[in-house]
Amino acid sequence: MPLPAKAFQRWLNGVAPDTSTADICRVSGVKRTTLAQQLVRGKVAETTVVSISRAYNINPVAALATFDTYSDLASSSLPPSDKELVSQIATVDLLRAVIVRTAPTGSTGTESMDPCQPELSPPPHATSVKNWVDAIDDGELRHRVSTATGVAPQNYSAQLTANRLAPELAVATSRAAGVGLAGGLVATGLVTEAEAGWPRGARQAALDRLSDGDLAALSGERLQALGKTLRRQEQDQEQTERIWENLV
Repeated sequence: MPLPAKAFQRWLNGVAPDTSTADICRVSGVKRTTLAQQLVRGKVAETTVVSISRAYNINPVAALATFDTYSDLASSSLPPSDKELVSQIATVDLLRAVIVRTAPTGSTGTESMDPCQPELSPPPHATSVKNWVDAIDDGELRHRVSTATGVAPQNYSAQLTANRLAPELAVATSRAAGVGLAGGLVATGLVTEAEAGWPRGARQAALDRLSDGDLAALSGERLQALGKTLRRQEQDQEQTERIWENLV
């Protein structure tokens, strides 16, 4: 849910007093027209607060916590579980780990890897949101979130399929699951791991703790899901081409 414009302006006056809107937009990268439209509508996007916070060296999670909607972010100190951490590792990184672990003796299996690249790509990835929800779901999570927020289950599922989740809904999901409240904000890409307070190297450490069998099984599940997605896309493309052929 976008933040009330009046609350945003109070926050902004505290962050950058006596600073013009033009200067704030210039240093934060927020378009003046975008901010002006949000203020006119009376609803400011969370992404705007995050961008301005970063520009003024303020932790975005702490900044969001100053607004009533996200006030409980300030008191959330639960660390991410291994399942949450692994859910934020891209499929290609999991496959790379499988190759490294199963490489023949005397081979690292990394000859083609660029040593200048980070070992793990940062979240979010192509299925980070759904993977995160699946990682914290006890079987009833979607129902609890729907009851708490009033969001219809089908609308919630549609957001997960599209690999997105509104910030307020992401926090509500964390709350319903009893996990750290900033985890969903990482999965959606609103904030970074460091901004959410995740320990440096936590995802790699969680990956290292996976047994070879668990790693292979998880990679297989990811590949199977990817295959289904690609087949749907191919079928949609074929259907579109047939429609165009008939029209021509």
